[in-house]
Amino acid sequence: MSNTSPPGKPPQDPPTFEDIPIAERETVVETVQKPRSLTWLWWLGGLSAIALLSIGGWFAYQAAQTRPPEVSSSPSPIASTSPSPSSDGRLLNHFPYEEAPQSELEAITADGGIRMRIPAARAFKEMSEAASAAGIALNPLSGFRSVKEQEQVYFDVKAEREQTPQERALVSAPPGHSEHHTGYAIDIGDGNVPATNLSPDFDQTAAFKWLQNNAARYNFEMSFPKGNKQGVTYEPWHWRFVGDKNSLETFYRAKEFKPASP
Repeated sequence: MSNTSPPGKPPQDPPTFEDIPIAERETVVETVQKPRSLTWLWWLGGLSAIALLSIGGWFAYQAAQTRPPEVSSSPSPIASTSPSPSSDGRLLNHFPYEEAPQSELEAITADGGIRMRIPAARAFKEMSEAASAAGIALNPLSGFRSVKEQEQVYFDVKAEREQTPQERALVSAPPGHSEHHTGYAIDIGDGNVPATNLSPDFDQTAAFKWLQNNAARYNFEMSFPKGNKQGVTYEPWHWRFVGDKNSLETFYRAKEFKPASP
């Protein structure tokens, strides 16, 4: 259909919506359909997502409840700690020692009151004779002690002096833990200065200085020097024989230890 006007008439504009008759306009309006709302789909999707999240959270909770506990690969504080002070057998810083058999003891004094194991006794006699030749009097004060004798030395003196077990152990080992049980240990004094017997002042005597310079030649050594790791009070008078296999094992196996905890 052409929009050109007949010859001689001015051209006419094409008809607008307002030029359409009312009846026809209403028919056209009625046939125009509005698009459907999709809001319900958004609501449905949201509810579905919430449901899925809830179900997933429930399964995750159940899995966490049934999962075995994780084991840490790092050592626990208890496992890394060094061993307890009593694990090496020490009691109040003193090691346990077996009592020497009576058949293995020999007297080192004329009255037979002080005895040592046979190798130690003979070594001490030889050392004492060498010292005497140099004008030194090595006076034996105590040698072998039984466990029963050590009970008196420890408990009776402890009660007499009103000492605690720890205080008494600083100067005397508990029964079963004295080097004197072995028959290899001896307390030595200076026969010319008896006032220093069993005293730290013994280290000021000629006898002590001679022992420092010569005792090793006879296989004797001081058991508890100053600052000893065993934690026993300095005892310059206390010496022990380490001149055979048994004596060496007795003391040096015991010496391989860590310092006691404070």
